[in-house]
Amino acid sequence: MLHRSLLFLLLALAPARADLNPAKLAAIRPAMEQAVAAHQAAGIVTLVMQGETIVHHEAVGHADVALKRPMPKDALFWIASMTKSVNGAAVMLLVDEGKLSLDAPAAQWLPELGKVTVAGGGAPEKPITLRMLLSHTAGIAFPPRKPTDGAISLKAYVASLLKTPLAFQPGSAYEYGFGPTVAGRILEIVSGMAYEDFLRTRLFEPLGMRDTTFHPDAALRARIARTYKRDEDSGELVPGYNPFVTSDASVRHMPEPAGGLFSTAADMGRFYAMIAQGGVLGGKRLLSEKAVRDMLEPVTAGGKKLNYACGWMHNTETQRVCPSMPVGSHGHGGAFATNGWIDPSTGLVTVYLVQNVLVPDSGKPRDAFQRLVMEAAGVTVPPPARAKKQ
Repeated sequence: MLHRSLLFLLLALAPARADLNPAKLAAIRPAMEQAVAAHQAAGIVTLVMQGETIVHHEAVGHADVALKRPMPKDALFWIASMTKSVNGAAVMLLVDEGKLSLDAPAAQWLPELGKVTVAGGGAPEKPITLRMLLSHTAGIAFPPRKPTDGAISLKAYVASLLKTPLAFQPGSAYEYGFGPTVAGRILEIVSGMAYEDFLRTRLFEPLGMRDTTFHPDAALRARIARTYKRDEDSGELVPGYNPFVTSDASVRHMPEPAGGLFSTAADMGRFYAMIAQGGVLGGKRLLSEKAVRDMLEPVTAGGKKLNYACGWMHNTETQRVCPSMPVGSHGHGGAFATNGWIDPSTGLVTVYLVQNVLVPDSGKPRDAFQRLVMEAAGVTVPPPARAKKQ
């Protein structure tokens, strides 16, 4: 019998095509409008793809409340940690070419990794691999915030990360952090290209992702949706701070492989559609089926199977990251409540974009959106099991 996770991955490469209930899809817009009215977001863009066809794409609310600027469908969002999935796919391009390996010692490409120490003293018991870096199991500690964040190069930033002892022995545990950033630097070294140039030429341009970038120009900046937070006293949404929106287009933040991309719903839909179809979009293959399977396979750390892969989160029977999506689905969220998710059983892709920070209940509109999408496909997703009291 096939292992459950492998079965889901095989389904991802040959998804079924679901007949969608148009009434359920039509219910998404009023549900999002209700969320805006409840101050769960200032504005929301939602997109659903089936295969390579957009079956739903709506925008509600405002991109700028003070200016009464309606939220457009092509609004630009900082997608934060959704970038990690893109970074994983970029690394797999070089794995496909035989220039990188997920499970070989990564110090062969970045020698500094062979010099790291573990907290408490001593050397790592096993070498750090790209798979560990991409899955947060390498022991790379979450760094403290510094004034230089975003101001130095990717090369210098990774060098600073590796000066701090590992939080744990490589492969023994999981800690969400900046291992993917180190993997991005390795991609830069092996490709001989600036990180942002590699992603632009090898992923974004082939996929037709014209509005996805680390460095929005003046035209793209005009389409950035403002970030909002909830005022503690009034309960109203007020502008919030976004460290990746710089003062002007000429002031650039470091390209951050773990969370620096700006994108649109349509662009991200094309990326997820390529993954959902096993590495193919528009009849052109970008990744091999093997690369997609390997990238999406959840890792094991400390003898425990996790719900994280190489830049991708998974819904498992015990860990439902997106509670309105079925077990076996996968994707990633972002710090400001953005989310992209794939359901292999139906081949459906969902993209949910907002710019929320410190907004209570900001996950509820996403859950409502994804629940309606699954209901449109005739898929019943049971609520997550409640944890038993000790």
